[in-house]
Amino acid sequence: MSYMALYRKYRPMAFEDVKGQEHIVTALKNQIKYDKVGHAYLFCGTRGTGKTTIAKIFAKALNCENPVDGSPCNECECCKSINEQSSLNVIEIDAASNNSVENVRRIVEEVQYSPTEGRFKVYIIDEVHMLSTSAFNALLKTLEEPPSYVVFILATTEAHKLPVTITSRCQRYDFKRIQVETIVDRLEQLTKAENIDATTDALQYIARNADGALRDALSLLDQCNAFYMGQTLTYEKILGVLGAVDNDVYVNLFELMIKNDVTAVVNLIDDIIMQGKDISQFIINFTWFVRNVMLLKTTNVDASAVDMTQDMAIHLRKLSVEISIDGILRYINVLSEASAKLAYATQKRVVAEMTFIKLLRPQMENNDLALTARIDNIEKKLEKGIVVSGAGAAGADGQTAQEENEDDEGNMSKEELDTLVKALPDDVKELASRWDEVIRKTEEPVKEYLKKAKVYPGEGSCIVLSAADDMEYLFLSAPAHINVLKNVILSVINKDVEIKCVLEKEKAAAGATSVKLDISRLSGLINMPIEVN
Repeated sequence: MSYMALYRKYRPMAFEDVKGQEHIVTALKNQIKYDKVGHAYLFCGTRGTGKTTIAKIFAKALNCENPVDGSPCNECECCKSINEQSSLNVIEIDAASNNSVENVRRIVEEVQYSPTEGRFKVYIIDEVHMLSTSAFNALLKTLEEPPSYVVFILATTEAHKLPVTITSRCQRYDFKRIQVETIVDRLEQLTKAENIDATTDALQYIARNADGALRDALSLLDQCNAFYMGQTLTYEKILGVLGAVDNDVYVNLFELMIKNDVTAVVNLIDDIIMQGKDISQFIINFTWFVRNVMLLKTTNVDASAVDMTQDMAIHLRKLSVEISIDGILRYINVLSEASAKLAYATQKRVVAEMTFIKLLRPQMENNDLALTARIDNIEKKLEKGIVVSGAGAAGADGQTAQEENEDDEGNMSKEELDTLVKALPDDVKELASRWDEVIRKTEEPVKEYLKKAKVYPGEGSCIVLSAADDMEYLFLSAPAHINVLKNVILSVINKDVEIKCVLEKEKAAAGATSVKLDISRLSGLINMPIEVN
């Protein structure tokens, strides 16, 4: 016999077996006991919370010959036929693949025929929000006044997509996410039944990772057991199978972010990716970690409420003093936006790196939380005795670095400028003359950093990207971003150009010209009436 997945093998067969939805079970059992059954029901809730399972149990209870306290007996012929999926009284329809008006018209025609056995004909329409507008309209009249022997049960994960004309004709039941403790209790029961040896902390992690869906928890348990068949499932083994990371990594990352260590944070993200971890799940889990820090900072919740050890909770309370509540809220906002982007991103690594760089550089954003974070950074520097100056701060003689740079250019004669331009390779001269076009064609976020950087002529057909600080350097020097720029340049001048990236103070070592003129300034000189062969 082929293997049956745990969530199928242990699907509840009676109301008493259902976990975490007691408020719905009680209401439905009372309707059976007191013969107060409605004609249409709407089951709403996230995946894996028991909507279809309870719909089938309710269908059995409606047709059961010997119901016990409103629950099906699972012994009579009606119950057996429904369990074997051979009953003609229970019709399951997947609206995702049967969403046309023709499919609904077929249902409308079928309801005219009374059941051959049992009391009720039950239609269970799963993912009902997928029905087309015309299909909803075709169902409307029948849903409002069906024959006395017909019951509709509509199930959906997205109730907000249903027309109000449909929802107003149904009894609505909202399925809650199942609590971690309830899922752990169920997992412990099933591991004993299946002779699976698993530690409590491993089952707790599976339960948390299931996000309130018992079906997902059973699927994850199945997956982990298949990998370590016959072995004890430990917390460390679960992390390895699910591609997750330990809490210690999140603590380390949070500490580096508080220190504003961009290089260390980017290196840590690189390590996570190289280990084969799912970066999307990593961002989601880190968002929850930051949320837990927020709760520890603002409330008196104990360690168990945030799924941490007591020692770690104490450590994080102390650590949270270093960051304001506005800073934490900004972290959560940016991380949540990143999670949404990662779902559709082709370059997940780039999105992840940009997210953490943005978190540590609030000047990249224009909102109240970012402004507050910038002020907090300045205050911390002042407290440590660090002199804070603007990008154009004047030197000892009152002259800024930019003014010094412009003075050096202004002191060059026309002959020196002419010689400089003539010495450049043709492809670099063409690139300089069309540099504005290159910037326009470069997509964000590379475009933003490219506008900030200086681009010097290098040796031969080479240009040197000069970054002002470590953050810009880390971003511009990434191979993916270098390739983006190369492709744009190729599309503009139809030539391959070698690109190097250095810090501004190290540009000479990379072969950049000693003359303080970058490509953007050269473009102006090339367009001047200077003789160029």
